[in-house]
Amino acid sequence: MKTWKKVASAALAAMVFASLTAGCGGGDKKKEAANSNEIVVGASFELTGNVANYGKSTLSGLKMAFDEVNKAGGIDGKKLRIVESDNKSEPSEAGNSVTKLVTQDKVIAVVGPATSGCVAASTPITTANKVPLIAPCATAPNITVEKGKVKEFVFRSCFIDPFQGRVMAEFADKNLKVKNVAILYDASSDYSKGLAEVFTKTMEEKGGKIVAKEAFLAKDLDFKSALTKIKSTNPEAIYIPGYYEEVAKIIKQTRELGLNVPLLGCDGWDSPKLVEIGGPEALNNTYFSSAYSAQDKEPSVQKFIAGYKAMYNKEPDVFCMQGYNAGLILADAIKRAGTTDGTKLAAAIAATKDLSVASGKLTYDADHNPITSAIIIELKDGVQTFKEKITL
Repeated sequence: MKTWKKVASAALAAMVFASLTAGCGGGDKKKEAANSNEIVVGASFELTGNVANYGKSTLSGLKMAFDEVNKAGGIDGKKLRIVESDNKSEPSEAGNSVTKLVTQDKVIAVVGPATSGCVAASTPITTANKVPLIAPCATAPNITVEKGKVKEFVFRSCFIDPFQGRVMAEFADKNLKVKNVAILYDASSDYSKGLAEVFTKTMEEKGGKIVAKEAFLAKDLDFKSALTKIKSTNPEAIYIPGYYEEVAKIIKQTRELGLNVPLLGCDGWDSPKLVEIGGPEALNNTYFSSAYSAQDKEPSVQKFIAGYKAMYNKEPDVFCMQGYNAGLILADAIKRAGTTDGTKLAAAIAATKDLSVASGKLTYDADHNPITSAIIIELKDGVQTFKEKITL
């Protein structure tokens, strides 16, 4: 991922473009939209690039939610229609992607992107045009709140990084009973750095100690130097907050160095690619935090899984579920608002309470974050296994 400074620059450039193009032909398209039998929603996702698995999965869940709404009669007789746009897993492209959706396609709301950096580049554009944006998987805290102020038009359908960082530290302390932990994090990712910071703080509050803290950069291939330094500190566990591409290689190299301690992670691990790259045996004794497990017996979860299998003939992952939840949140808000006016629609999203979604009942807190729990997933011979559900 890019640094936040680069993200901000990309967002500013796209926002300037948006302000220049917003008036071009906008009136006619708005009139067409008002008279149409469709409600047009933008979907900006990582469909190619380094984290394309996330974007594709999330988009599939969103499509499923809208398909269910449309089959049930739509919203006041109008069908929901998605306009897709590929942000190529790059913040600069995300800004361009969302600018097109807002200024040319005249969408009434945007769902996506999947990753925090791409969302950060998108929200200045949607906010400037008073278009609500729901980020299904973006866990960075300042996505919805910045400098203590809640962003009126920005929401998410997932937990935030501080929450899952605390959850994994709780699990390490109470379940694994480890005290001396090393951290290997992605210095080029605010997502990874934020998780490392919260995990460190929580472990230390519980009397634990961070015995080593090493860094890598996205797209690195060789991690053995950092891992050798970590090994010399004799950690009882290693926390590796990051995305599956690098994490899989790290896990493989960790085991090759003879480090067989528990490896702990975050929702960025959640991809079939993790097992493909790292190998099933290396992944034994590894755990990561997630919002979803197919083994969760919650009726709403099992209903979602059955519906997804019927539509796509395969198992859904957490990103599918978060995209699905985002679609239900938006559809419900449009119904309650009785309008697609951006300001009124944003207010309706913020007022969401006890909405039935795949993960159970969803209510927004004052910071536009859903009140939720987290699941610890254990990998056994490459297979995800439900370990524990944690609510803080």
